[in-house]
Amino acid sequence: MVKFLKPNKAVIVLQGRYAGRKAVIVRQFDEGTRDRPYGHCLVAGISKYPKKVIRKDSAKKTAKKSRVKAFVKLVNYNHIMPTRYTLDVDLKDAVNVESLVSKDKKVTAAKAIKAKFEERFKTGKNRWFFSKLRF
Repeated sequence: MVKFLKPNKAVIVLQGRYAGRKAVIVRQFDEGTRDRPYGHCLVAGISKYPKKVIRKDSAKKTAKKSRVKAFVKLVNYNHIMPTRYTLDVDLKDAVNVESLVSKDKKVTAAKAIKAKFEERFKTGKNRWFFSKLRF
């Protein structure tokens, strides 16, 4: 079978707290691990999308509306839906499996991902990824 769940592939989370949110695969574990003996992947996604920016907004208001909130999670392959989109953002240095061990490491990883996502949003690339799935 062809492996199509690769790093930088945009996916939609189907189950759990972040259901309906878009995410990016950072690393995949096809064979599973000792504590998770099933195919799963490490994803970084958007838990709070940026708001719509209009021309008459001030710079301060535009900056506030352009904020995103990120999450980091290990997700079962059965609970994600792959899309045709890819995101060419290098997240491997920002997050890894060890960053999920403790709460403070997870928070720092989420902040690093948030900075990368906001930078990508401001360039105007990957517009589909930064819009809500449904209004």
